[in-house]
Amino acid sequence: MRIDRWLWQLSGLLLIFLNSCSDTLESSVTVYSNDFSELDLSGFEGARLFIFQNDTISGFYNKEEVTLRLENLPSHNVMKVTVDILVHDSWDGNPDDGQSGPDYWIMGIDQHEVFRTTFSNSPCESTFCLYQSYPDNFARQNVPKSGAVKTNIPGLCIFGAFSSYTTQYSISKLVSHTNGDIDISLRDELRQDGIPDQACDESWSIASIVVEALVVN
Repeated sequence: MRIDRWLWQLSGLLLIFLNSCSDTLESSVTVYSNDFSELDLSGFEGARLFIFQNDTISGFYNKEEVTLRLENLPSHNVMKVTVDILVHDSWDGNPDDGQSGPDYWIMGIDQHEVFRTTFSNSPCESTFCLYQSYPDNFARQNVPKSGAVKTNIPGLCIFGAFSSYTTQYSISKLVSHTNGDIDISLRDELRQDGIPDQACDESWSIASIVVEALVVN
């Protein structure tokens, strides 16, 4: 079984584990929280700041990886990572046509993939719809913007003059973990064959990230 699939299944089991009547959340410590309002990128590798809709966020990224490294963690057996991301412009979701998709977004923990999904900002009509996988793992078929926090944000670049071409999602994952440090990687795999300005066509940003160390018994 692939390690990324195993970790994804483990995350789902942990959700049941945390909500069962026989197991107890003994402690929860927020070890990192950043909405970038303080212009702080400490702990990040490959990250940058910019202003979008009068708000300072981290981005925008196209075919890039951002890693947050945290050290000297308190004692724990589960880590919870919650990241709010903004998906900008013409993401095409699931289609595997070799040119426009799939448009993947991936979270990794300590070099292991724990979540791979797709997003779509495409209009969805009865005769044409570019489905996405989120809030599920690839390759589920969900309508565009499923599970979104906000859907009425203007695009960033190619669709900057149009509303509803940036979509905000809040993604939260639980991972079994006991090490004293952790690497959290966020990246994309976008298909944009034949697009001259790819970063203007599709990109993503981080609005905030919160990392918690949990003890569950």
